[in-house]
Amino acid sequence: MMSLVGMARKDRKRVKVAIPPMSIASEGKPKPKMPRKKYEAELRKLQVELVKLQEWVKHKGLRIVVIFEGRDAAGKGGIIRRITERVSPRVFRVVALPVPSDRERTQLYLQRYLQHLPAAGEVVLFDRSWYNRAGVERVMNFCTEEEYDRFLDNIADFERFLVEDGIILIKYWISVSNQEQERRFRKRIEDPLRQWKLSPMDLESRRRWYDYSRARDMMFAASDTEHAPWYVVRADDKRRARLNCIAHLLSLIPYEELPREKVVLPERDESKAYDDVTPLLSRRFVPEIY
Repeated sequence: MMSLVGMARKDRKRVKVAIPPMSIASEGKPKPKMPRKKYEAELRKLQVELVKLQEWVKHKGLRIVVIFEGRDAAGKGGIIRRITERVSPRVFRVVALPVPSDRERTQLYLQRYLQHLPAAGEVVLFDRSWYNRAGVERVMNFCTEEEYDRFLDNIADFERFLVEDGIILIKYWISVSNQEQERRFRKRIEDPLRQWKLSPMDLESRRRWYDYSRARDMMFAASDTEHAPWYVVRADDKRRARLNCIAHLLSLIPYEELPREKVVLPERDESKAYDDVTPLLSRRFVPEIY
């Protein structure tokens, strides 16, 4: 398999797409913030559709990979949470790998990702992915020039291999403007409930904004292909970004609503009835302070 991945294809086609400037939040004037009530109503509709998609994925044995990349504080985690909060974790599985161990650093780079690819009836959501090599590893000098160049040379062929094997591969770049990223970072610094989200790497990424921009552009040039294109999600408005991304994801996977048998709740069997409340009274209860 890996010899196939490593093959150079001279006839590889790149998708020529006009990527809008990353510093622009929306076309024309920014839209007003979506009211929470409307947002929650629209989100519920989309989550109902995700449940239907889930049943279709199981029924058809589909294998789906969704990659979420983007700058720090762009909102990747928030989108993933809204996708997964109403579906089964046995079908929708989130992969967010930690820093590679000493052993993993000696492996083939893609090896630690291959083991997380889906089996039939699974959707795997990568909260950052093998594109770490094209982003943070490149910018922070965590890989060599040779390793970086090899990744860009081979990634399109690797993804072609996945697609030709039947995996549905969807890639999202979550875009946040310079001003909005700064605002979110400052909020993390000030809010004790968000401070855990802020790491030294995040602060360094803020300083190296343009290095990340150049790395992003190189990544798109190498991997925005017809068989595995990138889709950019404008995310200065988190609510709209979540709705837009989920709606787009649903549009890319043809599915049908499967008929469900009517569920009848059975009556409790009283033939073995006993006082099952009193035995609990001698146990330790959590204090009811609310």
